Amino acid sequence: MIENPQTAAWHGKLNLIYAHRQNSTQLIYNHHQAPLKVQRAFYPEGEKVCHSVMLHTAGGVVGGDRLSSHFHLQPNTQALITTAAASKIYRSNGLQARQTIDIQIDAGACLEFLPQETILFNGADYRQDLRVELATGASFLGWEITRLGRSARGEKFLEGEWRSHTEIWQQGVPLWIDRQFLPGNTEIFHSPHGLFGQPIVGSLLWLGYPVSTEIIEQVRSLFTQHSALSTEHSTLYTQHSILNTQHLVGVTQLEHGLLCRYRGASTSEVRNWFTAVWQILRTSFLNRNICIPRVWQI
Repeated sequence: MIENPQTAAWHGKLNLIYAHRQNSTQLIYNHHQAPLKVQRAFYPEGEKVCHSVMLHTAGGVVGGDRLSSHFHLQPNTQALITTAAASKIYRSNGLQARQTIDIQIDAGACLEFLPQETILFNGADYRQDLRVELATGASFLGWEITRLGRSARGEKFLEGEWRSHTEIWQQGVPLWIDRQFLPGNTEIFHSPHGLFGQPIVGSLLWLGYPVSTEIIEQVRSLFTQHSALSTEHSTLYTQHSILNTQHLVGVTQLEHGLLCRYRGASTSEVRNWFTAVWQILRTSFLNRNICIPRVWQI
């Protein structure tokens, strides 16, 4: 008897609530439904910052899976959430796989949401939705790194679909809305308006406080060895892109923060760049040094 793929799908849930108690950030509520769960809280940089590691116990995501997470940071909490390993999205069985993450960050709180890379197998059909409700005086730093096709095996993303929708709101006002859609086919894979032959795309977003032009230039200086192709200026943002045969990167000054983009071929390259940007933002706005999650070093 052949099993119906719809009945075999996972419907994972994860609900985390953080509170400020006794001068520390504590995970006061943790509800999970397989295959999602979270490890016990870690405090590698003191009691004020709670580190949480998400787990996907099934090992990978298949068509029909529905994963939903809700994170609530109560006032004056500080949390860093990452994943234990790269997420794998397997070839679709004809159904779309979907992950939805809703985040509420109250006044004076800050979330650093830094998942490890997502790997889409050729033929995967995957959509991820991230929505953040940011209170006045709250801040959010998040990134996503996506590898389209198992490029280490020579695989290209020539079939399937990838969608990524991100929305950041503050008191009913949209601070940032970003919708990305990439169908898997040869034309898009090689087009300069698509992947341009590169398998990895990444975005880093900081929102909550304006970023000075000095910090923007500092972030850009990480790539000063390459030639600048274009610079745009307006009252709302400043964008700068740098291209060589290996990668295309962009740095944008937003009205309430900073955006970095990457398109290239190296996970370590984008991760090292994002980590360096993260360190600049941490020291400038959060008054603390970089603290690499220990699961990244395994």
